[in-house]
Amino acid sequence: MNRPAPGRPTSDASDVAIVGGGAAGLSLAHRLVDTDVSVTVVEPPEGHHRPPERTWCYWEQGASDFEAAVTAEWSRLRIRGADGGDVTVEPAPLRYRMLRSPEFERLVHARLARAPGVHVLRATAHAVRGVPEGAEVHCEQPDGRQVTLRARHVFDSRPLRAQPPARTHLLQHFRGWFVRTAADRFDPEVAELMDFRVPQPRHGLAFGYVLPLAPDRALVEYTEFSARPLTTEAYEAALDHYCRDILGLGAFVVERTEQGAIPMTDARHPRRVAPGVFRIGAAGGATRPSTGYTFAAVQRQSSAIAAALGQGRALAPAPHGRRSMAMDSVLLRALDTGRIDGPSFFTDLFRRTPAERLLRFLDGATSPWEEWGIGLRTPVGPMLRTAVELPFLPRRARPSP
Repeated sequence: MNRPAPGRPTSDASDVAIVGGGAAGLSLAHRLVDTDVSVTVVEPPEGHHRPPERTWCYWEQGASDFEAAVTAEWSRLRIRGADGGDVTVEPAPLRYRMLRSPEFERLVHARLARAPGVHVLRATAHAVRGVPEGAEVHCEQPDGRQVTLRARHVFDSRPLRAQPPARTHLLQHFRGWFVRTAADRFDPEVAELMDFRVPQPRHGLAFGYVLPLAPDRALVEYTEFSARPLTTEAYEAALDHYCRDILGLGAFVVERTEQGAIPMTDARHPRRVAPGVFRIGAAGGATRPSTGYTFAAVQRQSSAIAAALGQGRALAPAPHGRRSMAMDSVLLRALDTGRIDGPSFFTDLFRRTPAERLLRFLDGATSPWEEWGIGLRTPVGPMLRTAVELPFLPRRARPSP
């Protein structure tokens, strides 16, 4: 992958230092190009410190800044119930889009390379700490040289070592195969968002996820919402069963794989951790607890940070509103206790709610009246019982495996 040359190893102060070159860090750098703010992006060098390639999905209306990097998009979404019945919806004017991290990084890095006020420092950040009138980032370059970068404000996107205390601790964990079939098996216009025909675990829920890239190519994932990830062997067995016995793909080859785990908790993520230090992205609470989607919230947060910095203020606003977080807390607890049946809950939600409104709801862009109407389409009794008990439950650290 072509990347800009490493930025100058310097102790001079920048206005902003961004730690991490993933979706959150690069999205913020991309927004700051159009401001008068000087920026240094601290990005891990090639090697074990860099995360593997990732896929991000989100829904969006019209063109976007990252249009040239979009791998595929779909105008229709399908949900399949455990009984095989399906719900196919068209959320127009929204479209469901896939973005792969290599294409996203190439696009943003090309823009950063043309921006005179932005420097990219290829180094591993070991510590970030607040100091008088700003913050410091302590880094190590690939040749072993130690660098101390000073900035007025530091936005840290590195993953947290441990999740904050929460009342519910679940994971959305998955493994995906990029498959090529011998014959055309996929409809490139329809994304299979949740296919509940897979065997369900004793605790939590599981579903298949199919994103067609061509009539003979797709990303096929097996996903669970549960407390613990599976072994690679267990994911592989589940994917093989889904592809062969449920989807009936016939002969196919697996061209590459991806695997991950996304925390689904009602933890409170502190965003300002020192006077000049802010957490952004998933570390700053951008992941929507009830769905695992992150990319769209990262864009909203990045735009808000850039606008504030352009006005001489520093902040990292909450990626999601309080009402959204409260509703997600109820849903996660209801799923974790087994009070609601996950496959039926999500299938009925898409069957009974206009698709465009439901996707806006998942992005936190609905009115209280719209949310009330969506709530009435859920199992009201179990949800109310859960809402009543939540304030009395303690927040605890995630149990050890």
